[in-house]
Amino acid sequence: MDSRARTGTDRRRFLRTAAAGAALTAVGSLGGAAAPARARSRPRAVRPLLLGTYTSVPGGGTGVGLGTYDAASGRITGSGVIGGVADPSYLALGPCGRTLYTVNEQRQGAVTAIALRGDGRHRVLGSRSTGGAGPCHLSVHPGGRWLLSANYLSGSVAVHPIGPDGALGERTDVVAHTDPPPGPGQDGPHAHQIVTGPDGRHVLAVDLGNDTVYTYRLDTAAGKLALVSYARLRAGAGPRHLAFHPSGRYAYLANEVDNTAVVCAYDRRTGTLTPGAPQPTGTGPGTSYPAQFLVTRDGAFAYLANRGHNSLTRYAVEAAGARLRLLDTVPSGGDFPRHTAFSPDGRLLFAAHQKSGSVTVFAVDAVRGGLRRLGEPFAAPVPVCVLPL
Repeated sequence: MDSRARTGTDRRRFLRTAAAGAALTAVGSLGGAAAPARARSRPRAVRPLLLGTYTSVPGGGTGVGLGTYDAASGRITGSGVIGGVADPSYLALGPCGRTLYTVNEQRQGAVTAIALRGDGRHRVLGSRSTGGAGPCHLSVHPGGRWLLSANYLSGSVAVHPIGPDGALGERTDVVAHTDPPPGPGQDGPHAHQIVTGPDGRHVLAVDLGNDTVYTYRLDTAAGKLALVSYARLRAGAGPRHLAFHPSGRYAYLANEVDNTAVVCAYDRRTGTLTPGAPQPTGTGPGTSYPAQFLVTRDGAFAYLANRGHNSLTRYAVEAAGARLRLLDTVPSGGDFPRHTAFSPDGRLLFAAHQKSGSVTVFAVDAVRGGLRRLGEPFAAPVPVCVLPL
């Protein structure tokens, strides 16, 4: 149900432009870029951008895409590729801002670490097996010592240690989602996301195939996961990704299969997630494959990417995070918005379109939460993850 569509249309590779040197320098100078920017502070003119793709499909990329974007106009300029990385379909930056981590979404799943350097001589530090198939999501524990990954095809989650230089050590744990069993219409567990809760003590794994969100406690000394609890969604919901409200008391869950959104209460003390009633995505009847939520830094608005409908749904966040009120949907500017991300200052929203091979940029209205498209989409080879820095 993750719709890993293999498009046969050739996509243009990143442009090799004269701006390559500036882009690589910007990407390498991530120590400052990684730190959260002050809300509504004046944006730096040019900032780095990274793109994840599939390298094993027709028209796909050849590694991690490099580029820059203009923080005022949203204009993206391509500048090259970090090669030697297979199917880097999801990206995450380490807390230090100098190491990039990618999944290798293949049958023999792996995760890769890449050292980012200011001189543009980025170096692949190596890959480690995830102990599962088709890893599609990863995140770095806030302490910076552990990498967490989700194996979609095998329905399991894994833990890897991160060394002082950012390189990955051998896997310390892998946990399969065998209980509860899949419900009607599901063919097995499919772990789709793994993130650390806002309390920093619990790790949550969203499993699309089991209609379940698991809460684990991570042993930060041994790198082991211990199950604390799990929250079941209704059969056939297909939960894909969740995003937390800034208060840490609520999370918004995108259900891919039944085309709904769910507000979940979160107990920071116990790590327990309690789903509320499903609500519409604003895309009408049928399945629109909701992908993920984004929540503004002030917690006033939430956005949901809908791949089948090719739209972004805007919600007003009310009752201190406990309620979502549907406002509208706007065209996403491409086909199949697989991944969305805010710029660090929250002024821009980027939408990566898997099927049309394009990235669209929107300006975000800080007061009303409205989205205004900026310029023409940027052509890229099967972009499935966008990481503006």
